[in-house]
Amino acid sequence: MCGLSGEIRFDGRAADIGAVGRMTDAMRDRGPDGSGLWSLGPVALGHRRLKIIDLSEKAAQPMVDSALGLAAVFNGCLYNYRELREELRGEGYRFFSTSDTEVLVKAFHRWGPDCVGRFTGMFAFAVVERDTGRLTLGRDRLGIKPMYVARTAGRLRFASTLPALLAGGEVDTGIDRVALHHYMTFHSVVPAERTILTGVRKLPPATVRTVEADGTVTDRRYWEPPHTRSALPEYAGLTPGEWREAVLDRLRVAVRRRMVADVPVGVLLSGGLDSSMIVALLAEEGQAGLSTFSIGFPAAGGESGDEFAYSDLVAERFGTDHHRILIDDGRLLPALERAVGAMSEPMVSHDCVAFHLLSQEVSRHVKVVQSGQGADEVFAGYSWYPPLAGVPREEAAATYAREFFDRPHDALAGILTPDHLVDEDVSGAFVRRHLAAPGADTALDAVLRLDTSVMLVDDPVKRVDNMTMAYGLEARTPFLDHELVELAAACPPELKLAHGGKGVLKDASRKLLPAEVVDRPKGYFPVPAIRHIHGPFLELVRDALTGRAARSRGLFDRTYVDRLLAAPDEHRTTLGANALWQVGLLELWLQTQGI
Repeated sequence: MCGLSGEIRFDGRAADIGAVGRMTDAMRDRGPDGSGLWSLGPVALGHRRLKIIDLSEKAAQPMVDSALGLAAVFNGCLYNYRELREELRGEGYRFFSTSDTEVLVKAFHRWGPDCVGRFTGMFAFAVVERDTGRLTLGRDRLGIKPMYVARTAGRLRFASTLPALLAGGEVDTGIDRVALHHYMTFHSVVPAERTILTGVRKLPPATVRTVEADGTVTDRRYWEPPHTRSALPEYAGLTPGEWREAVLDRLRVAVRRRMVADVPVGVLLSGGLDSSMIVALLAEEGQAGLSTFSIGFPAAGGESGDEFAYSDLVAERFGTDHHRILIDDGRLLPALERAVGAMSEPMVSHDCVAFHLLSQEVSRHVKVVQSGQGADEVFAGYSWYPPLAGVPREEAAATYAREFFDRPHDALAGILTPDHLVDEDVSGAFVRRHLAAPGADTALDAVLRLDTSVMLVDDPVKRVDNMTMAYGLEARTPFLDHELVELAAACPPELKLAHGGKGVLKDASRKLLPAEVVDRPKGYFPVPAIRHIHGPFLELVRDALTGRAARSRGLFDRTYVDRLLAAPDEHRTTLGANALWQVGLLELWLQTQGI
């Protein structure tokens, strides 16, 4: 729900309400149901609203509580807001709305920045304290909701999207060479705090940032699952069957929590294990007439473009109101260009286009959906996890890089121009530093910790948020319920790796789902026209990489680009992604953002 923005100045000047207004207007798609601005001296806040909880104007933002001396903007949902409201009422607080935003404001007044530890949900927020001039920014544990910041000598601005900050103006749009190295090496993941632009940074997940009136900044990371067997003593000694039941019980709670809304909630049903489990558990809860949605594309390059056989099977089993969305070729190219425009950062996965088109259709029926993202990172469902089983901890980084990185550091010398190279293997160093940190019992535990806190946040989670919110659709991800993630982190690795990955989850699903779904080959949102670039898609990429803007920017070695364009389907990254699409998408994004 929603998009937020704001500015705090440290130079004695009043906040630029015009810039905050431009940032807010740039997020109209995220919040089509209302907008608001507020300012007081050096601080200003902006908000675009998507009405999900408390549909009245009492829940409008920015929300100002004069009695408490607080003003706030909030993006997300606190699934336990009703319980927190009752607790706060018991402490003497009075409420004028039934919104979770007001609960956040009063929780902040009662517990200060530590309130985040009491929140169950997805959130990014900014709270201004009138009497001290202090600004507090917070982001949820798994980074489901975004927060971008841009700081200069005299001010700090923040927003839910990077393009919103660009709309505010005066952003350093130079290419961050370290971020570029990550993009080309670390499977297109650019870890927080960096973005591809030098002047824009991201608030890391599970972080509260306190910004004093004089500009002093303090960050506190408040959550990180340790990925050790001793982390949850109450689960010590569980049998595989008991682990299966514990996972199922925790997932039940996570799915139930995400039905909290004053509008209907649907499900994005790919037909894979994860989304099918959500449908099954909602049916178990007694949800009748549940709206489910699946998407498909024409085949290309000998590759099927839909998984309707599986989604149909699940929809029929649980009697959902199912919507099959088949996208013809004529819609795909315009949608691709719109999807690039909706990206806060360059995102290579062809899932982006699928999610963008799916969101467009789904938003005509519901405002909120549950989605299965996160299960593969949390329960070890990807292909690079089995090779880490039994690997000595000191070899974890090398094994992970060999399985996951798009290419080695040395290969960049023939891909990027000299001005955009860095001397050090910054991506390799980043991974080695993370994997060597204390905690995590095994090499696989350490990699799952890294993927959960970094890759998950800056690839699938960001992708889902950007594409769904482009149509004012809120996506909720029960597999990223922080208590479920904590449980999965403590689960023995061999139980997660069983049955080709996600073993404990597959075992938990067998009493609910048909065997054809549980034991099917791993799937995804297929968009064959991007995996196998040809025709108008190839021309779009060619124009982006050979046009005036690309030549002037000079990111990529011309010989390398020519080689990719001459054989657009031959060059693949380690995990099989199209190498031409990776470089073409980056240039397309930069041009779309006017950089």
